[in-house]
Formats: sequence, structure tokens, C-alpha cells
Amino acid sequence: MTVPPDTTSPATTPAPERVRPSGRHAAGAASAPATDTGSTAVQQGASVLFGRGMLYVVVWSMQLVVSSLVSPVLAHLMPPSEFGVLASAIALYQALGVLALAGLDQAAVLQRAEDGDERKARGLVAVGAVLATVVTLAALGSVPLWGDAAGFVGEHPLLLVAVLWTLPAAVVQMSLALLVAQDRIRVFAVTSLLSSVGGSLVGLGLLVLVQADATTYAWGGVVAQGAAMTIGVIAVRPRFRGLFDRATTARAFRLGVPIALGNLSYFVLNAGDRIIVQRLLGPDEVARYQIAYVVGSAVILLLTFTNGAWAPHFAALRDAVARRRLAMHARDELYLLLAPVLLAVTLVSPVALPVLAPASYRVQELTVVVFVVALTAFPVVASGATGRLLLVERRGVAVGVIAAVAGVVNIGANLLLVPPLGIAGAGLSTVVAYAVLAVLQQAALPDRREWRGPGRRVVLVVVPAVLLAAASLLAPQDVVWNVVRVVGVLACLPWFVQRLRAARGGSR
Repeated sequence: MTVPPDTTSPATTPAPERVRPSGRHAAGAASAPATDTGSTAVQQGASVLFGRGMLYVVVWSMQLVVSSLVSPVLAHLMPPSEFGVLASAIALYQALGVLALAGLDQAAVLQRAEDGDERKARGLVAVGAVLATVVTLAALGSVPLWGDAAGFVGEHPLLLVAVLWTLPAAVVQMSLALLVAQDRIRVFAVTSLLSSVGGSLVGLGLLVLVQADATTYAWGGVVAQGAAMTIGVIAVRPRFRGLFDRATTARAFRLGVPIALGNLSYFVLNAGDRIIVQRLLGPDEVARYQIAYVVGSAVILLLTFTNGAWAPHFAALRDAVARRRLAMHARDELYLLLAPVLLAVTLVSPVALPVLAPASYRVQELTVVVFVVALTAFPVVASGATGRLLLVERRGVAVGVIAAVAGVVNIGANLLLVPPLGIAGAGLSTVVAYAVLAVLQQAALPDRREWRGPGRRVVLVVVPAVLLAAASLLAPQDVVWNVVRVVGVLACLPWFVQRLRAARGGSR
């Protein structure tokens, strides 16, 4: 399973009074009267989500694009052992980042929407910065105690750099969340791109000019994140008097800590399928699964960025009925957008996999795994719709517990499915776990009377696209058929653009 972005959410429903949000994003989402639950509210919300809101998704997704481009370069510039330990160190830094954030980024967005001003939200940014500092210092001081046990024998310098990465990354994430809520696209883009693209470029420069090892590359990330943190802090201006606002801080932690623990369980258990595959099938199969997972999960990661970009819109829309209707409409439009995307990913995988991995990986057999993993996007969309509603209604405990349950389901499904199905079973386990997540989140909604599944128009588009993608797996992987696949991928592009335009216009 993939971790929600740092990603990526007392269960008291917010009062229905009208909020005075600032910024074009919030204004667009909350412009309908509180009593308007009809098509006008849905159309206005859809215009914001699939219009300007998608700009934030594009900027956020640049980190996915850059990581996909940089990984093969790193594999050629540094020895395999260094590449492997770098991947492990980055995973450690991401886990520390979840702890350092403690869900305060999402709490700050919700606080701003409820208050209608920036004051308490900026105070939570200051609280988050202090918490990230404490987590970073605690991790730094204890590296000698856990470094060797974690498998980083002799790699403590790399661990020190990875831990130093935590503080600026957490503050950047807090800043980005608030910048989205304020609809400050320019400074958001600069901060986001500097933290992601800048880190990779600086790291690559250090590899070439200084030394080709993991520690040198990691320093590039620290430098870029530090610069991005400086810009983010100047832009959002943390309010340090918020450190003494115990009521707001306690309320934020009641929402954020369960979410963070759920995300951490996702992260810890995310490695579970790899561990099970390695134990049952060997390390070579782990490598093959990782290659297929990277291709298939690209769609999932893109969807998780919509959660971060769309959260302020749902938080600003205070009428519960209108919010639920917009959530269902956005879910259905994402389903329709997924149809061409899933088909394109499945078609392109036989062409892309030989480029990403050598022939020893038996890439011809990995297209099925890519297809199965990509199917996870559909329950991800479903869980995203209900998850946003649960977060706005401050049901953080429910979100955290459900995430932990889904993580455990992922491990159990792997134990059952990997022996008979191989790495395809690991991919299917991801689908099952996210489906469980979606079902449980829907069951946790406080009012499900008006919640509806996707309508016929969605089913009639999505099901044929999935069946066509599955059928393409049966075609030979030769030059002629690969040309046909490329033509099919190109044909999916105008289809996707047409669906995006329709979603932005709120048309049914």
C-alpha cells in the first residue's frame, strides 16, 4: 500500500455557520449560500476542484516526475550498495516526517476554514515547527542507539543527514498546506519545486562534483529543503503566540495524532509486501515487483496529491449537504478521468518496462502486475472522497484506526495471495486493502442517508475501459503490437482532456 502524502486527515461536526474564507480557492468553494445544496453549488465546486485546483496537483506531482527521472540516473552514478542504502535512508526520513508533522498540516487547514482567518492556523504552523525540531533533535541524539539495529551498520553519517532532512521537510509541508488554503499558487509553486526538484538537482550536482555516494546526494536534499523552508516561513509567517494557545493546540493534536499514527502504520506496513515477497520468493522477485509497482502506482500517487490540493475547498464549504454532494460528484468525475489513464498506463507498460529494467527482470511478465496495481486507483478515489469528509468533521480517530486496519489487511492478504499468485498476489493485496479502507470509511460517515455510489454513466465508461485494458494484456509484446499500444496511448490523451474539461464545467 502507498502512504498518503505528508501525504496525502473529539469527532465533532463543525457548526454550519458561514465561514469568511480568504483567497480565491476558498471563495470559490464556499461561494454558494449555506442552504444551496443543488446543482449550482456542485458546479461551482467542480469548477474550482478541476480548474485552478488541478494546478496545485500538477505542481505537487512534479516530485513524482522528478523521482521517476532521477532514479535511473542515480543507479548509474553510484554503486548498487550506495543506491540501496540511500533508498532505505529516504524511507527512514519519510517515516520521521510523519511523526514530526503529527497531522498538524491538515489540522491547520481545517482550523483556518472554521475561523475564517489566518491567526490560529499560523499559530499551528509555529507549533508544528517546534514539534519537528524536537523530533529531529531526539532522533539525532539517539542515532547510536538504533542505527545499527535498523540495518545501517557503518552508515551513521548518512543517518545524520537523513535525520537533518526531517525538520525543514516538515516545516515545508506545513507551509505548503497553508499556501494551498490561501490560494497563493506562485509562492506555493516556488516552495514546492525547490523542495522536490531543487533537492534532486543539487544532489546530482554534488554527486558529479564532490563524491558519488549516498551521503553526498542526501546533503542536496537537506540544502534544498532548508531553502524551501526559509521561503515557506517568510510566506506564511508562523504566529509564535500560538505556542501558548493550549486549547487550539490540544484540539489540533486530537485530530492530527490519530491521522499521523494511521499514516505511520501505512508506512511501516507498506514494506510488508516486499518483506513477504522476499521471504517467500526471494530478493530477485522483490526487485521485479518494485519495478512494476513504480509504474502501476504512479496513478495512485497522483490521486493522493488531489487530497492535499482539494482539502481547503471541502473545509471551506460549511454546508454538510452541499459538501457531501460535491464529494460524490468529484469522486465520479475522477472515476471518469481514471478510465483513459488506467488504459494508457496498461498499454504503455510493455513499452516502458524494458526501458526501466534490464531483460533479466523478465519484464514481459510484469505487465499483469502493473495492471493489477493500477486498479487500486479506483478504491483510492472512493476512500479519498469519504476521507475528506471525515477530516472536515474532525473524525480523526476513525481515520487513524481505519488506516491501521487496512494496513493489517494488506499484510494478511499478502500472506494468503503471494504463495499461489506470486508478485501479482502482492499487487492484488494492495487492491483488497484499499477496498477495505474505502468500505470502512464509508461506514464511518456520520450520515450516510444521501450517500450514493457511482451512477450508470460512470459504470458504462469505466467498465469497458478496464476490460479493454485487461484484454490488451493478451496481445503479443512485439514491435507491431507495441506500435498499436503507443497509438492507443496517444488516443487516450484527447479523451482525458475532454473529460477534464467536462469535470471543470461541472457537466453531468
